[in-house]
Amino acid sequence: MKIANGVEMLELAAKNMKGEPTSIYPILICDKETIILVDAGYPGQLEQIRKEVEKTGVKFETVNMVLITHHDIDHIGSLASIVKELPEVKVLCHEEEKAYIEGVKKPHKLAMLEANLDNLSQEMKGFYEHFKVGFEKARTKVDRTLKDGEELPYCGGITIIYTPGHTMGHSCLYFKESKTLIAGDLLMVKEGVLVKAPESINFNDELCLKSLKKLMQYDIENVVCYHGGIYSNKVNERINELIETLAQ
Repeated sequence: MKIANGVEMLELAAKNMKGEPTSIYPILICDKETIILVDAGYPGQLEQIRKEVEKTGVKFETVNMVLITHHDIDHIGSLASIVKELPEVKVLCHEEEKAYIEGVKKPHKLAMLEANLDNLSQEMKGFYEHFKVGFEKARTKVDRTLKDGEELPYCGGITIIYTPGHTMGHSCLYFKESKTLIAGDLLMVKEGVLVKAPESINFNDELCLKSLKKLMQYDIENVVCYHGGIYSNKVNERINELIETLAQ
């Protein structure tokens, strides 16, 4: 689905932690010779990603960058497969995420489960083991790190917004020309309403609130959430409502 000039929203079929069907929404950025995939789905989704990219009229082999908003398994799951398929592709992320993506540091969610392993149900222990293997297989070398406020020269300018909280290196992308925000998991769309990611899946919920406040510096007409897709109804007003509610 075209969101703006050079910005396409992809849709991948997936299942949530309860095994229920859902969708996730990576982004494809196309600008002259530069083709950027934002986030890389769950493990085993390479072929889905390939098909979704090619639905836009772009050959999958022309993707030359993958930009990761943060290191959760549904965002890096197929990253190693993409890099193996496209050896020349460059992997980008915020500097705080590099060690997690490369496997030097233990992913936040995995560490939280491991710390409570003795108290987990058998089902959750099985989920932990599955999770652990997924992260091990997803480990990938990062070619370039990004900093807060850095501007990428594509589609009229893309600003990297460092928005820690969901993970410590989480970042959003802001397209100046189209006033579009790629929100990663800082925000979600649930039943047509823009909401904050629940506290239970955030590494630091207080930092999430600060990151939401940071978004108010930007004039946003469209926001694309990895979970829920696009939201375009008075975005800044809605974010401000979330901030006010959380600050009470």
